[in-house]
Amino acid sequence: MTQAVATYEQYEADFRRLQEERSSDPDWLKELRSAAFARFQELGFPVARKGNEPWKYTDIRLLAAETFPYKTGADGTVDPAQLFPFDEGMARLAFVNGCFSPELSTPPDGVVAMSLAQALTEHGADVQRDLAQHAPLADEAFTALNTAFLADGAFVLAEGAVPSPLHIVYVTTERMVTHPRTLIVARPTSELSVVESYISASGGPHFTNAVTEIALEDGAQVTHRKLLLENHEAYHMASTRVHQSRDSAYRSLVYEVGGGLARNDLTVLLDAEGAEAYLKGLYVTAGNQHTDNNVNIDHAKPHGYSRLYYKGILDEQSRAVFGGMVMVRPGADKTDAHQEDKNLILSHEAEVDSKPALEIYADDVKAGHGATAGAIADDALFYMQSRGIDPEQAMLFLVRGFASEIFDSETIDPLREWLEERTTQALPRFRDAR
Repeated sequence: MTQAVATYEQYEADFRRLQEERSSDPDWLKELRSAAFARFQELGFPVARKGNEPWKYTDIRLLAAETFPYKTGADGTVDPAQLFPFDEGMARLAFVNGCFSPELSTPPDGVVAMSLAQALTEHGADVQRDLAQHAPLADEAFTALNTAFLADGAFVLAEGAVPSPLHIVYVTTERMVTHPRTLIVARPTSELSVVESYISASGGPHFTNAVTEIALEDGAQVTHRKLLLENHEAYHMASTRVHQSRDSAYRSLVYEVGGGLARNDLTVLLDAEGAEAYLKGLYVTAGNQHTDNNVNIDHAKPHGYSRLYYKGILDEQSRAVFGGMVMVRPGADKTDAHQEDKNLILSHEAEVDSKPALEIYADDVKAGHGATAGAIADDALFYMQSRGIDPEQAMLFLVRGFASEIFDSETIDPLREWLEERTTQALPRFRDAR
């Protein structure tokens, strides 16, 4: 308990310092920070082990008790060739230790993309209209904490068809806490492709507390990939909130091989007729990693369409959690929704807790869900070995085949190839063999 109290005191001291250093920020932003920190103090970290259903399978008491330095204007050495191997030809917004890095960034064409700090000056009205409007503070302690420390991050405003993908990358080089904030706004009929990456440039623990808000206006199309690539000592708490308007289409790929303790909350609100959401994800865990995906699709209006398809590959003593909820609200007739979570368990010591769910309060709805977990089939291994393939290579092929279904719709070829290779490299049994 003493450690937890000390931790909260440190957050308060860091918050006061940030408000003093950013005294020239707009009044509405300073008030937003103050309200968010007050809410965080009321909520505290979700450490209770009883009556805390959203965090039932993920214990964050070690994180809540640990203190990480918070720095403003932090810097660090980053080698782009090593950290961004798949983004050649992409525009890039890079942030190192929570701060925008002009040296590592390349400006995009056909879209407004800049740091939030710059956007507050050049696009203040656009930022104020959507910032903190889609990621609620009421019941989300980590979102409240991120908003309290809102200082820098990425702002993207698309008003047409953006010709090339944009890579938003957050790199941590040392032991510290960062609160990355990403705001993406897609104006009517715009088209945008984004890769959002989180990377550790060194070993050792650090804490990333990220919030991403994405607003799709009428007819907008956004393809969004989130890549969690941090080291296995890192804590990663993240919340992505997506708001969809009429006839918009949101496509998501969540890829997780990093983080020692990671939680990814993704909520998509289909808030107008004809909205479509396609969510795919792959989580790969080994060692003592713990990865928790909490995915919610909220059908608020009629004629919505959603597909959720996640897969997990677990090895050694790792653990994964999947919680999927599809909500169909009253009046959201003609909704078509399906979710599925499949897990491949490579070790007797690995564990997965999968809990898909449906709540339907409308008529004339098509909806379904499913979850599976199992080992590699012996007959499949035997068949491949009977064809002269050694056991290690046979298992490698089967694991790649299991993962490939998640990548089959990826249109950026270098990224797809890198993800396929990175998946098997994340598993020690294949990496060590090489």
